[in-house]
Amino acid sequence: MITLKKDDEPADLGGVTHLSIGVSWDPSAGSSGGLMGKIRQKSGTDLDLIAIAMAGAEPVRLAGLDSLDPFGNGALVHSGDNQTGRGDGDDETVTVVFDKVPDAVTSIVFVAAAYKKRSAFQNARNVSFKVYDATGGSAQQVADIWPSLLTTDNGCAVAKAVREGAAWKLQVINETGKIKQGDEQALMRFAMSK
Repeated sequence: MITLKKDDEPADLGGVTHLSIGVSWDPSAGSSGGLMGKIRQKSGTDLDLIAIAMAGAEPVRLAGLDSLDPFGNGALVHSGDNQTGRGDGDDETVTVVFDKVPDAVTSIVFVAAAYKKRSAFQNARNVSFKVYDATGGSAQQVADIWPSLLTTDNGCAVAKAVREGAAWKLQVINETGKIKQGDEQALMRFAMSK
């Protein structure tokens, strides 16, 4: 396994035909004890993993939120919404099948957003993003990306897959920012800036 960092050059995906990115987190919203601590832990933080397909500088499709297969051909598929972070393994994943991605798509930006009232990454615990080579039907982890939890931001641009001719490269972004709650346009503008 390699650990890609923000400063690394984009990684050539070579023979990778299926790529998955997953987010996992623990359901904790604070360390206070007593009844309020239990209520916060029960409610948790809802992180959403979203993939934004871009044609040049323009967003053209979203995988996540209400759209699990935005192209309708399995090119970009979201696993579904997990609102609590409970359980082992990845809580949400997006899988890309590169040879099914329409030619007009030049990049795919992977963004995670915390969307409960007053949510931020600091209100979740053990947030991590994992990158998998899912070529051949079994997923092998090839990278681990850990965002800073010392932020009051509710959005993180995790990574970006970029088409270069017939090949794809993956670049770690790992930058946080504010995304207006429930504003899909703000989410797309955030992705456009990466």
